[in-house]
Amino acid sequence: MNIHEYQAKDILTKYGVKVPFGIVADTVEEAVEAAKKINEKTGSTFFAVKAQIHAGGRGKGGGVKIAKNMDQVKEYAEQILGMTLVTPQTGPEGKLVRKLLITEDAFYPGPKEPQEYYLSILLDRGTSQNIIMASTEGGMDIEEVAEKTPEKIVKEWIDPVTGLQAFQARKIAFALGLEGAAFKDMVKFIFALYKAYEDSDSSMFEINPVLHTSDDQIMALDAKLNLDDNAMYRHKDYPALRDIYEEDPLEVEASESDLNYVKLDGNVGCMVNGAGLAMATMDMIKLSGGEPANFLDVGGGANAKTVEAGFRIILKDPNVKAILINIFGGIVRCDRVANGVVEAYKNIGDISVPIIVRLQGTNAEEAAKIINESGLEVKSAVILKDAADRVKEVLA
Repeated sequence: MNIHEYQAKDILTKYGVKVPFGIVADTVEEAVEAAKKINEKTGSTFFAVKAQIHAGGRGKGGGVKIAKNMDQVKEYAEQILGMTLVTPQTGPEGKLVRKLLITEDAFYPGPKEPQEYYLSILLDRGTSQNIIMASTEGGMDIEEVAEKTPEKIVKEWIDPVTGLQAFQARKIAFALGLEGAAFKDMVKFIFALYKAYEDSDSSMFEINPVLHTSDDQIMALDAKLNLDDNAMYRHKDYPALRDIYEEDPLEVEASESDLNYVKLDGNVGCMVNGAGLAMATMDMIKLSGGEPANFLDVGGGANAKTVEAGFRIILKDPNVKAILINIFGGIVRCDRVANGVVEAYKNIGDISVPIIVRLQGTNAEEAAKIINESGLEVKSAVILKDAADRVKEVLA
């Protein structure tokens, strides 16, 4: 689950990670009041006005501005709040800005020039270890750095048994060119960040940029956290952090029916039980000349209700030209799914796109008979090649 920057910083602060003091605002008036409170607390006269959406690249899209006085706070809040912010990560449709984060400006004068770094923590599935990545190229797209100057990215793998070691944190700080007070603060920063990552059951932390201030402090200027949905039962307060306005409406609807749905850009909707089979089905669709329109896993207990919910969600995508249902009857009987398909088809009514149903496993032959004798415009298949051929036929 993605969360907003201000929520991520709240989590980091609990673990001693330094962040600029900030206040979230829902209106222009609240933004101005936030700036006044920040001035009273920190003495800062410059303020960052930051759009809160689940996407990076906000500054490039005009969603982050530095206000030099209260009038500019009001001006920028009026510009950003309610705008549709388009960034490389939002796609051309952009995202509506409903909240702002007002923070003190951390680029204050001092004996040294401020420096920006990149730091992230995530799971390296190839080694089954957490990895810390750091770079002196903070504030830039890390993908661009990795492509053009990969030597500028430092990687440190963390053994899950021994955990993060002091020499590893020091190695990263050295690689960033730090020394003195800033070096020591970076080591503390890395340990605090890693503790927050582990305790929060996150799948990814990205701090871009990490700021080395003019007075040798290290702080998270921005924060992007992805919380692992599978660990929600350990964090009862996390569901309240969810912002459904930042999610695809169809994905939100699917979650309400306990369906695992991810919208894609293709033309063939697919409904499958099991993530592995879903991935294989998507590959099959591509090999048949189509493009998957979604990932939809109805789970092992597929029935008429879940099948109908899946149908309705897939059919709301105007790009869908055909639907492929691919079910392996292990836990669930194929004839039960077939009856569910027929019932769901009748309940929904007029379905204008062709439907291919491939049922294999327990009672697969009985299921094919139910589909073929239903009188509905549904094509059945038993083996995977038959399903692929049906997809080719309907897309021809």
